[in-house]
Amino acid sequence: WIHGGGWTGGEKGEERAKEICGTLAGAGYVAVSIDYKLGNDTWPQNLFDCKDAVRFLRVHAGEYRVDPDRIAVAGGSAGGHLALMVGFTAGQKEFEPAAPGVAVSDAVRCIIDLYGPTDLLTHGQTDEKGEPTPIRKLMVKSLAAFGVTSDEAELLRAASPVEHVGRHVPPVLILHGRADTTVDFSQSEKLERLLRERGVEHEFIPIDGIGHTFNWETWNKQPLPHDLRPTALAFLARYLSPAQ
Repeated sequence: WIHGGGWTGGEKGEERAKEICGTLAGAGYVAVSIDYKLGNDTWPQNLFDCKDAVRFLRVHAGEYRVDPDRIAVAGGSAGGHLALMVGFTAGQKEFEPAAPGVAVSDAVRCIIDLYGPTDLLTHGQTDEKGEPTPIRKLMVKSLAAFGVTSDEAELLRAASPVEHVGRHVPPVLILHGRADTTVDFSQSEKLERLLRERGVEHEFIPIDGIGHTFNWETWNKQPLPHDLRPTALAFLARYLSPAQ
């Protein structure tokens, strides 16, 4: 599990991580919540830290009773973005952390993305009324994490999950509230469209009336319209089963 916080804040002990990882542990999974480098000029080290967590689990698979061939990655908000990038860029040299003398894969079997930004190039967009969109408001505060203060298109394009969608990417479960005022719902719609067009197995669960930072059971301390735990667990069972 990769926490959110606009790439500049948050920590692995967040309440959302406790709920989600607790659900996973209760279902028999080894659930690991990680930290990664935060703040200005942290891209792509933040991604490398997440990939190194996958590698760590493989190296220590016996110690933690992990099947090294059955690892998934999930995250919320900025953590959702990083989870997608972990899964979408496995084996791409420019997105691989340096590990002299060590050849350990950071590939994962599947991804769960909770309301993660997918197209960072839209950070300058406005809505139909000319007002800043939620993703623009978020990115104004977060661009420094990518080492940019203005529109550096190539860097932001390379850091956008939608730019890496192809038949090679693992299955994806997308969960996003239609009332999100931090990451535009359209970010997930675009990702879903590309996954569908390019033949990638996926599920997209839009949730009416729900905003940002929900977990699998609640938002703003109120129950979700429907419990997402069965959906998430069924997805993981499908793609992490030993027969795969």
